[in-house]
Amino acid sequence: MRLTIALLFLILNLSLAQNTSLYNEPYRPQFHFTPPAKWMNDPNGLVYLNGKYHLFYQYYPDGIVWGPMHWGHAESTDLLHWKHLPIALYPDKLGWIFSGSAVIDKNNTAGFGNNAMIAIFTYHNDEIWKAGKKNTESQALAYSLDEGKTWTKYKNNPVLNNLGEQDFRDPKVFWHGETSKWIMALAVGDKIKLFSSPNLKEWQEESVFKPIEKDTELGVWECPDLFPMKTASGESKWVMIINHGDKGPNGGSCTRYFIGNFDGKTFTKTQEAKWLDYGTDYYAAVTFSNVPNDKKILLGWMSNWQYATKVPTDVWRSAMTIPRELVLIKEGKNYHLNQKMIAQFSGLTKPVFNQKEVSTPFEKKEIDLSQSEVTFDFSQPTDAIISLSNSKGEIFTITIAGSIVVTDRSHSGQKDFHESFATKPQVMPIEDKISSVQLILDKSSVEILLNDGKYSMTNLLFPTESFTEFKVITKDKITMQNFTIKAVASIWK
Repeated sequence: MRLTIALLFLILNLSLAQNTSLYNEPYRPQFHFTPPAKWMNDPNGLVYLNGKYHLFYQYYPDGIVWGPMHWGHAESTDLLHWKHLPIALYPDKLGWIFSGSAVIDKNNTAGFGNNAMIAIFTYHNDEIWKAGKKNTESQALAYSLDEGKTWTKYKNNPVLNNLGEQDFRDPKVFWHGETSKWIMALAVGDKIKLFSSPNLKEWQEESVFKPIEKDTELGVWECPDLFPMKTASGESKWVMIINHGDKGPNGGSCTRYFIGNFDGKTFTKTQEAKWLDYGTDYYAAVTFSNVPNDKKILLGWMSNWQYATKVPTDVWRSAMTIPRELVLIKEGKNYHLNQKMIAQFSGLTKPVFNQKEVSTPFEKKEIDLSQSEVTFDFSQPTDAIISLSNSKGEIFTITIAGSIVVTDRSHSGQKDFHESFATKPQVMPIEDKISSVQLILDKSSVEILLNDGKYSMTNLLFPTESFTEFKVITKDKITMQNFTIKAVASIWK
């Protein structure tokens, strides 16, 4: 069976080189990562080694809905053009292969070999789950000595047993040089537990992060991340990212982060949580490890558990966001994360309309926006409505009004596949006036970054024909500067 699947991936890669019809299905993203076929969700094991970025991901090779989880695998030299590789990790007698992370063991602390690529993942035992018990999940290791091509599971798995806590998963591991230990952030119910280990095999619990918050009832905590960052002035802080399965600011799956300090044992927040993205289609976001120059490159799953298994695609399900570089910004006494598209993304783009200044109201017709980037700056603060539409009357709007931004996809195309997909507009509060707009549209998504990535909203859209008309209407007649529409090339051709 494994040989057959490996052969399938080889054939798929050969066919992609010779024939791009596989990636021409309706709604298939052209520059976002998708699996060749079948179901995908969380990014896993994001790691860089010897000039290549490795993307592992939750994968079910036998259907287009969630099922017994494997780790799919792809690699890239630029984070955009991906080569599909055979499945890395398969379920076994200990369970399915849930989410986790990967590290490069430069000092051979685990004894698997110098610079071994080591995956730390969650086993989920569905038989224990069906028996009504809570201790269904445990943490385990696998290692590769050939840059992720082949994998060996550690013979003494699991390395961290469950003590009876439900939802005990998604280990994110990093090396902490100050204490010469590996640190694991693990999602456990409605909290994050931190563990330490000298060798990735024996783990000791160090602390629990469960902040006291008012009026915050979120779904299960999942896919944590913990890492240091510096501001432009060199000030250091730690960032804790937590993903939640439900009850996001606009419904369903969501991602937020805390800024704070970490002493090798305990993470202490120094300000309240912020949402990383206010759209409904941004989840399981985690960073790559071992990236040169300590850049923090974030990748998320572009969907929502409310309707992920129902979206109108037949060959594959789900896409990843474009990788985003995180930047830590200090404003006054507070910090926040800006998100910007990785620098390589500009290599995919080609201007099709470029004007230094345009006045509002502005309208551009007969332009294919299905693979596009639209950017412009407001010369002065004003309320505005930005719209994308097509000849069928399908429309998606972004409204900037006072202290909020509102997106509305209720008339953007297919929506009846699930009742919660487009029942109400999505709202994002803003702290300052919007001065810059960046919209990135692929066949079935729009990523919205405002004010140089301080504000982010990510949405799926399913128009029945391409959007071809772009409008901006403002409360006050103003000038928009540096207005550019760029076509974005397919990464599969």
